[in-house]
Amino acid sequence: MARPPSVEAGAQVLRGDGTLAIAERIAEELPVALVYNNVVVAVMMATPADLEDFAWGFSLGEAIVDDPDDIIAVTLRSGATGAEIHVTVEPEAASRAGARTRKLVGRSGCGLCGLGSLEAAVVAARPVGDALRLRPQAVAAALAQLPDFQPLNRETRAVHAAAWADRDGAIVMAREDVGRHNALDKLVGAMARARIRPDQGFCVVTSRCSYEMVEKAMRAGIEVLVAVSAPTGLALRLAEQAGMTVVGIARADAQTVFTHPQRLGLAP
Repeated sequence: MARPPSVEAGAQVLRGDGTLAIAERIAEELPVALVYNNVVVAVMMATPADLEDFAWGFSLGEAIVDDPDDIIAVTLRSGATGAEIHVTVEPEAASRAGARTRKLVGRSGCGLCGLGSLEAAVVAARPVGDALRLRPQAVAAALAQLPDFQPLNRETRAVHAAAWADRDGAIVMAREDVGRHNALDKLVGAMARARIRPDQGFCVVTSRCSYEMVEKAMRAGIEVLVAVSAPTGLALRLAEQAGMTVVGIARADAQTVFTHPQRLGLAP
C-alpha cells in the first residue's frame, strides 16, 4: 500500500511550567529505488507523493534520457520498507543509466551523493535558450503566490517546493518533497509529462540555489531559476556559462539578480 505524504505523531509542547499533549502532522520520507531496465541506479530518500513525476524528472535531470520520448513506461511498486520505481527506457538510455549508477543511498538533501568520481560531479554547461523576457513584477507575483501551492509544508513545516510560473508570474504547478532536489525533479517530470515548454515561464524553488539545482534546471532547458535563498559560487559559474538567469535571496518585495539580468530588463 502506498504511504501517505504525512503522518500523525504524538508530541509534548513545553510552555512555561506546564506541558501540553498534542498531535502533530509530520512529513513522511522513505527510501525510493529508481530501477532502470531492472538495474537499480539510485536509492533516494523522498516524500511518497508524485513519484511518477519524480521518475521522469530524475531521468531528465541525471541525463539518463535526453528526451521524454526515451521513457517507455514507469511502474510504481510499494513494499514494507520503501518503494521502487521501475523505469523502462530505450537501450541507449539504459547504458547511460548504468554509467550514472550511484554507489550510496542518496539522503533527502542530497544531489550528488554517491557518484563514483569527481569528474562525474562537474558537468559541461549546456546552453539554455534565450527567448524568455520577464517583467520583474512577474517574479514578485510568483513568490507571493508560492505559499498557496505548498499544502504539505503548511501541514508539516518540513518540506521544500519547486513551482513553475508562466510569463506573467501565475503559478501553473508545484511539487513538494523533503529533498529540494527531489522537489525540482518532480516538477521537471510533471512539466515533461504535460509537455510544458521551458521558454514559456520560469521556476521558483524554496531552497538555496546550489550547483545541482542549476544543473537540473539547465538540463530541463529552464532559462530563469528563482530561489528564496542564496546561490553558491559554483552554481553561478555554471549558470553564467549556460546562459541561465539566477535570481536569489528572493522575496515578494525584493530579489537579487546574479546572472544574465537581460531577461528581467536589466543591463548586463
